[in-house]
Amino acid sequence: MLIKKGKYATATQNRRIVWQKIIWPLILEIDDVVFSLKQYQKKRDEVCYKNNLKIPEMSRGLVSLLQRGMIIKENATYSIHYRLIPYMRLKAECDYATAINESRMK
Repeated sequence: MLIKKGKYATATQNRRIVWQKIIWPLILEIDDVVFSLKQYQKKRDEVCYKNNLKIPEMSRGLVSLLQRGMIIKENATYSIHYRLIPYMRLKAECDYATAINESRMK
């Protein structure tokens, strides 16, 4: 029996996948807190192809991360929340739970 997820569970799953498989690896790869839409799209396409994921779902995941404040958009560039920068500098693993908690703290 297949259980269908609700829209909130699906949104969380999309955010989690985008963060863990696309955004954070991209940040570590380029070693910068800022990335372009083109860089994101290239990484997204690679990950989607390799993991058989749907591009529209991953695009919704990026938008959802923006709404949550984990990612900030300025003009044509995106950046991670300032509280996540130390993780990047240490090249530490920053899973979704850590990222969401750090970006919610005031």
